[in-house]
Amino acid sequence: MAVGRSVPVRDAEARVRGTIPYLADLRLPGMLVAKIVRSPFPHARIRHLDPRPAMGIPGVVAVLTAHDFDRPGAPRLFYGVDRKDQPIVARDRVRYMGEPVAAIAAETPEAAEEAARAIEVEYEEQPAVFDPVEAMQPGAPLVHEDCPNNIFLHTRLRHGDLEAGFAAADLIVEETYTTPPASHAALEPHGVIAWWEGGHLTLWSTTQAPFVIQETLAEIFGLPRESVRVIVPPLGGGYGGKGYVRLEPIAAALAWKVHGRPVRLILDRFEEFVTLTRHTACIHIRTGVRRDGTLTARQVEVYWGAGAYADITPRLLRSAGLVRVVGPYRIPAVHVDAYGVYTHLPPAGPFRGTMSFEGAWAYESHMDTIAHRLGMDPLELRRKNILRPGDRFCTGEVIDEAFFLECLEAAAQRLGWGQPYEKGEGTRRRGRGLAIMMKSTLPRSRSECRLILRADGMLELHTGTVEMGQGAHTALAQIAAAEMGLPLERIEVIGPDTARVPYDATTSASRSTSMMGAAVQKAAARLKEEIRQRATPLLEANPDEIIIQAGRAWLQGRPEIGLPWEEILRRHGLEALEAHGVFETQGGLDPETGQGIASPHWHQGAGACEIEVDTETGKIRILRYCAAAYAGQVVNPALAELQNQGNVVFGLGQAMMEQIVFDQGQPANANLSDYPIPSLRDLPNELISLLLESPEGSIHGLGEMTLPPVAPAIANALFDAIGVRIRDLPITPEKVWRALHGDEADL
Repeated sequence: MAVGRSVPVRDAEARVRGTIPYLADLRLPGMLVAKIVRSPFPHARIRHLDPRPAMGIPGVVAVLTAHDFDRPGAPRLFYGVDRKDQPIVARDRVRYMGEPVAAIAAETPEAAEEAARAIEVEYEEQPAVFDPVEAMQPGAPLVHEDCPNNIFLHTRLRHGDLEAGFAAADLIVEETYTTPPASHAALEPHGVIAWWEGGHLTLWSTTQAPFVIQETLAEIFGLPRESVRVIVPPLGGGYGGKGYVRLEPIAAALAWKVHGRPVRLILDRFEEFVTLTRHTACIHIRTGVRRDGTLTARQVEVYWGAGAYADITPRLLRSAGLVRVVGPYRIPAVHVDAYGVYTHLPPAGPFRGTMSFEGAWAYESHMDTIAHRLGMDPLELRRKNILRPGDRFCTGEVIDEAFFLECLEAAAQRLGWGQPYEKGEGTRRRGRGLAIMMKSTLPRSRSECRLILRADGMLELHTGTVEMGQGAHTALAQIAAAEMGLPLERIEVIGPDTARVPYDATTSASRSTSMMGAAVQKAAARLKEEIRQRATPLLEANPDEIIIQAGRAWLQGRPEIGLPWEEILRRHGLEALEAHGVFETQGGLDPETGQGIASPHWHQGAGACEIEVDTETGKIRILRYCAAAYAGQVVNPALAELQNQGNVVFGLGQAMMEQIVFDQGQPANANLSDYPIPSLRDLPNELISLLLESPEGSIHGLGEMTLPPVAPAIANALFDAIGVRIRDLPITPEKVWRALHGDEADL
């Protein structure tokens, strides 16, 4: 069987040899180079903008400003997935440092750079606000004048009687946890090539959501969707940062102005830092608990800093921003209030483990605080309250596939939880910690695919799933091969091109192997039925007597009487047979109560670690880390384990070092020399990966499952080692030292 077998990713050799065709390698005839002119201020009025000096520079073909959108037949200036609040280029006000105010198309990068310096822009700086909690206060500078208190969305979850729940508690614990903005830091930066031919727009884009791009640009330019074509080359990493709409509107508008020549826009590393960040978050969590460890009530207020524009935040808040901050626990009363707040920082959007990372950081650190106050083992506290199969979550939905406890116990057992270990001495102290997570995927989405059986016996799989290094095309090919009973060598994957492949919502939320995989299974069943119907008259048998498998159709019990699929097509005079597969989920939450279906299935993972702390420097060394994820069914064990390990490494960066430092809205570390990401030296001495399966389980995504527990597991181990509770990420040596030697220690 192709499923359950470790096979290399399909483009492994090309990646190793450096021959894989990334967008930066693409060259088109007459292609121009684009450059964005960006605001140097986080908040300012544009008093004067004159592009004429730039037009006099040799090689400059066009300069795009907001005035171009006033022309008859011009595209719309404003766009947005949910709220149309973001201009393609700023008109009279800039709202974050780095916001585009103009864009240049030139023959060479040198000409574009010179033109960017020549454009005359006069600003009047305005007061700005950067923290979401401060932005909500009376008198704070407004990011958008029509949005009082800078709150553009308030969503609620209401479950049970909160007052009664707290009244039944013997202990109430209240804490606040924060996470800062961070960069996705993908090796490949954002890039797009836009080309108008007549009334048709073609884009090559580093996007995780080609069909969202198609829809958005069709709306901006007033075109039917089929007049916009989006092609996605292999991505050099995404982590959510290439989801939804980024550079495509400004590149397409610039190409519209130079009509007839392609325009290429690729960001440099500094621009990456001011294009999209992780949400800042402030999570206030209050929990009631009985002396025996039974949770009675939980109240959460979370303030999501969205940056200057709403972007995808409203959609995230209506699902992820509510349910991912509670935790996988049975709690009789739960109230959550989640706020989307504008600030004068770059827009925030999806980030690997979106809102699950921030949520788990808060509720799993909080669970250890509760255990400490009760004098209870942290594992036992979780065992007592964790969701089990058949339990009802605070959204009202029943959790059928619940392996939270199994993940947690598997990680704890491999770490040796509860067994004596060396606690260290002198300035070197050791501690252990664990954490668990639950994460929803998109509650309402659709994936479609097409399978085409060619006359030469090859099977084409047409999919909108984006390959960005995660091995999705390999896994989907394995599913197709298993369903059709074919060797992998006979599966050809046709990747995302909106003119060639059917619709897919997006490659995000760890949904692709699960959602698109289910669509492939449905298409394979239909294709086999089509083959059966074609084989029926040729074999002179009833359809229910014919077996379709392994490239042949034969009579049940008489395999010698049969035909190869290629022969069936030839006898019918067909070049190909095709079948369409669709997998769709319907869900969603009531915006006032948070009740409904938050997810078609729940992602589940846990982590446990042992650390060593140097009390003289505050430096933490991860000795051992065990990551356990519920996979349902593993398609490719080697790739699944790599995803699990990658989650931990990514999580280490978020937990211990990664943060965009803004100084009055100016990024102070917007490069990879000042913005640290984990290296081999930062990895645990021992990294253990566990994948839990169930014979009846569905295929689950694994791209984020064991990332959210990393930060709270380390924080909990730190508290176990030296009695210090850090509540603000990242957990840096300086914070540890200051907490240990100051008055912030939770002793």
